[in-house]
Amino acid sequence: MKAPNARLEVAGIDSVILRLFDFIDEANMPWMLAARARLQEVFGGALIDLVPSYTTLLLHYDLCQLDSEQARAKVAEALAGLQPADLQDGREHQLPTWYDRSVGPELQLLARRSGLSEAEVITRHSSHAYQVFALGFAPGFAFMGLVEEILAAPRLSTPRKRIAAGSVGIAERQTATYPVVSPGGWNLIGRTPSRLFGSDIEGYSLLQPGDRVRFVPIERAEFIRLGGDDSPLEASQ
Repeated sequence: MKAPNARLEVAGIDSVILRLFDFIDEANMPWMLAARARLQEVFGGALIDLVPSYTTLLLHYDLCQLDSEQARAKVAEALAGLQPADLQDGREHQLPTWYDRSVGPELQLLARRSGLSEAEVITRHSSHAYQVFALGFAPGFAFMGLVEEILAAPRLSTPRKRIAAGSVGIAERQTATYPVVSPGGWNLIGRTPSRLFGSDIEGYSLLQPGDRVRFVPIERAEFIRLGGDDSPLEASQ
């Protein structure tokens, strides 16, 4: 597996962006995880924050301990001889999901766009283990992918002001679950009763970069039994 051609970009007086790739790909993740681990090791206590995304890592370091040249030298040290991480060490989560128009209003739209039946959309979405690429947008919000191209759909032109926690959606070739009530513009196709974010969860978020996620279809009765809220979207506005 060929090592990425890493590039360093200035993001601020005390931060840099390490760009490892130019395009989103599941094959990026072993390198992203390996780079994150090495950067944490090399920077040690001088690292304030490290934020991974699909193709980049944002490093925020302590200016009282490092200047920009020293930070760049540490990045080079971290990348020297870098080898991809073993993804088998990542966790796989199964999220029970109730796919239904009442909680997934774009389920019908995605079926119509793709030429598939709603049942086929559900089968295709739930038949793949998705890679968690990054966390962002809202606490515990995990960007996952990649969904099949036939299921890809652009974000809504007008985002909703309020989306229920647990809502499962698709945007382009990404999929995600809203961990808390928030605004959003993804195409909603269902809802999970699983709790994804909380102060009593290690790292506060159930899902972490490098994990894999499978959505497991369940019926409404099971969704309710597991503590799910089946309130329609209109009731939450």
